[in-house]
Amino acid sequence: MMLAYRLVRLIETHSEELASEHLAKVQSCSKCASYTRVVGEEVKQTVAGTYRHLGAWLLGKGERDIEPHYRELGQRRARQGVPLAQLLWALALTKENLVDFLRRQEANPEPAEVLSELEVLMALERFFDCASYYSALGHEQATAERAAAAANS
Repeated sequence: MMLAYRLVRLIETHSEELASEHLAKVQSCSKCASYTRVVGEEVKQTVAGTYRHLGAWLLGKGERDIEPHYRELGQRRARQGVPLAQLLWALALTKENLVDFLRRQEANPEPAEVLSELEVLMALERFFDCASYYSALGHEQATAERAAAAANS
């Protein structure tokens, strides 16, 4: 568990660098074309916050804490005109970016390190599954509210 904590702290320490890498991936990805409607610095700061507080998300906070944050993100992206599929792809890129980072950290890990990294990856998988689900709920809610407002106009 101590090694898993060290890996999470490593991610938190490199949050700004990781966020810059993520932004470059999103901006160059055809599956995230609508993200041109979102200010790059907003995308970067949102992701940097996730990376910076990853330990709290994985070790201290639960699904009840993840829900409001990612529902709001989903609503915000819907209002910005980002389709749901592109929002979910950007979240997948956030996770992929972390996995790539972890792979670059250790060329020849010891078996204990591999198990610890697997533990972190499983926790990341659960976190991003929850983040995707609640982002989708928020996106759907904002889309439904916009449709209802248009119907009442």
